[in-house]
Amino acid sequence: MESDNSHVEMKLSSDMDEEVGENGVGEHHHHNSNGKPYVVRKLGHTPKNLCYFASGILLIFIIGILIGYMSHGEKNVAPVCASSISLIENDVPHETGAAPLMDWDDVKSLLAKKFTAAKIEQAFSDFSQASHRAGSPEDEKLGNRVLERFKEYGMNTWTDEHFIKVQDPPTSGYNKIVFRNMSEERPKGFLSYSGNGSVTGAVLYARYGQEVDFRALRDKNINMNGRVMLVRAGKISFAEKVANAAKMNASAVLIYPDQAEISDSTELYGHVHMGSGDPYTPGFPSFNHTQFPPVVSSGLPRILAQTITKGTGTTILKQLRGQNKPENWEGYYKLGDESDTITVEVNNVLAEKKIHNVFGVIKGFVDSDRYVVIGAQRDAWGPGFASSTVGTSVLVELARSISDMVKNDGFKPRRSIVFASWSAGEYGSVGATEWLEGYLSSLNMKAFSYINLDGIVTGRNGFKVAGSPLMHSLIENTLKEVKNKEMLLFNEFAKSNWESNILEPMQLNSAAYPFLAFSGIPSISFRFTTDNSDYKYFGTLEDTLENLNIATSSQVPQLAETAGRFAGHIVLRLVHDHLLQMDVMKYYKIIRSDVGKINGKVKEVLQMQPQLLPKALTVQWLISATGSYSRAASSLQVDIQNSDLEDIEMCRLINDRIMAVEKNFLSPYVSPRESPFRHILVGSGPHTLKALIKHLDALKIDNPEADAELFRNQFALATWTIQGCANSLAGDIWSLDNNI
Repeated sequence: MESDNSHVEMKLSSDMDEEVGENGVGEHHHHNSNGKPYVVRKLGHTPKNLCYFASGILLIFIIGILIGYMSHGEKNVAPVCASSISLIENDVPHETGAAPLMDWDDVKSLLAKKFTAAKIEQAFSDFSQASHRAGSPEDEKLGNRVLERFKEYGMNTWTDEHFIKVQDPPTSGYNKIVFRNMSEERPKGFLSYSGNGSVTGAVLYARYGQEVDFRALRDKNINMNGRVMLVRAGKISFAEKVANAAKMNASAVLIYPDQAEISDSTELYGHVHMGSGDPYTPGFPSFNHTQFPPVVSSGLPRILAQTITKGTGTTILKQLRGQNKPENWEGYYKLGDESDTITVEVNNVLAEKKIHNVFGVIKGFVDSDRYVVIGAQRDAWGPGFASSTVGTSVLVELARSISDMVKNDGFKPRRSIVFASWSAGEYGSVGATEWLEGYLSSLNMKAFSYINLDGIVTGRNGFKVAGSPLMHSLIENTLKEVKNKEMLLFNEFAKSNWESNILEPMQLNSAAYPFLAFSGIPSISFRFTTDNSDYKYFGTLEDTLENLNIATSSQVPQLAETAGRFAGHIVLRLVHDHLLQMDVMKYYKIIRSDVGKINGKVKEVLQMQPQLLPKALTVQWLISATGSYSRAASSLQVDIQNSDLEDIEMCRLINDRIMAVEKNFLSPYVSPRESPFRHILVGSGPHTLKALIKHLDALKIDNPEADAELFRNQFALATWTIQGCANSLAGDIWSLDNNI
């Protein structure tokens, strides 16, 4: 104590001691405002000094009691993760609200109370329109209505504008067909992105236009060059039918509906782009302010494609001559011969349309920059009740229910939820794909899942799910939680084997497909169905509530409620848990199966056609890469078991490793323009493992279309894609197990 410059310092925190512990105790230098060091002198035992000493001891005692009380009181609070406590503002602990304190059973119960069939039925009337084609005033009106609802629920909202090119039917002329010398037919239905012009050729019936159907025709030694293929709707997309016919050098394709319930005059609408998005800006977005060179998608067909009515298709079939059809084929008796000529003329017009995607977000409380996306198509060729109205209604009701859970019931999602209403879905998921192309770098390692709500109710006695293998375990668990009326979905539809009875491959025409195969985002698409068949009224002007009620025994709101809760449970689970429920070992089983097939077929080719492949060719490197993936996946499981999942940074690092798996299966060696669906396991193109297997089958019989050098190149690139995914999954660079 020196005159008026008295200085007393009481240090209760040990933090500073730890910071300077390496310098030894006693090396602190305290300075006054003039920069001169204080001199610490030995204090005498005067009454004044004793008073100060006693006061100091008492103060330390009181502070110690307060700290002990606060520590004891904190133990009585519900357990929270470490990230939910902040130590700022004078080191006073306070709750940030970052942790999902709510029990999962309580979360499920809240959703069940708020998301009801009665609310969905009201939404049906709010979002149904007699006509709302993409880019039309009715489509924009519906989009604004969705946007208003999102704002009403207190969500952050925005819109995304694109200028896209589509093909529409001719405004002044018409498309037409003339079979033999019969009267001219002028169908009102059309197929967007068809080739234009007029061709005359002989009709050939090709069943559903699948590859197996064309192989059956080839086995009959039928010449398919220049033929006009007559095919039924169903089994595969219109685009795949036309692409398969083009491989056979057909000149045109006619597609007709064959279902018994469809009337003879029902017109069909659709598109034939073998891809998704705007085919005139492949791989990049259709923004108005960007000037891209004139380029078109490799998936645009060069041959003509046109829909015809069931009545017209049946009339042509009955008059065909030529060889008998295969015994197991539907239809009449003959396939058609060279005298069954038909003229097809297509005059579609290219038009530019402005479309809007609409978004709303519920932000997470921990990892707000990580989000699950749930979306639904908003446009339709006609009423589109099953194709768009049901999905849009469920989307909006889920947004309302979950927003209310956050605002009024204390639910705190760890991650964000983005709700998306897409336009131009009928032209090939154009709105969704353009969004992916426009923000691919922003979405990388942030969007960790997509849930598709298109066509979720088309029947009542079947339930089908298509999804990334990473999400199969989550799908199974959700099936065991959600009830349809009084029975769990798993018990009602799984039967002896849920994977074979419920799971199905994701189709090219699903809006979830570009998320999975183009962007590498784990995705799910699902539907209630009848007899596991396609809904008869998709792509027609008869997709109405009345027809959907017939298909579901008037249970549309109830089935939509169950479907919505299935989607809602998946979304909430993904934003509630510390770790993302994604099983990386599922892909190992698929890789191992495909690699086993490749190994066996390589040996067959070396034995049957030794001149095509070098004897030194080995599958060992591919097998080694598969093993690296297996070890990396097992290592991740060990890291999870040995980690403190209450540590927010540790949890985030593990989730990032999981999220990277899907993206790392996108081949970095192919062009997004030539092969947009770059995923080597679920994508399409010569780079996929499935394509390698088919290529080996072609080499085995020395098919002239087989290319041994191309196979070896794709074989090597697939190997390194798998190895790269394994390296990323392993984590840090020093954790890699790469013996190649």
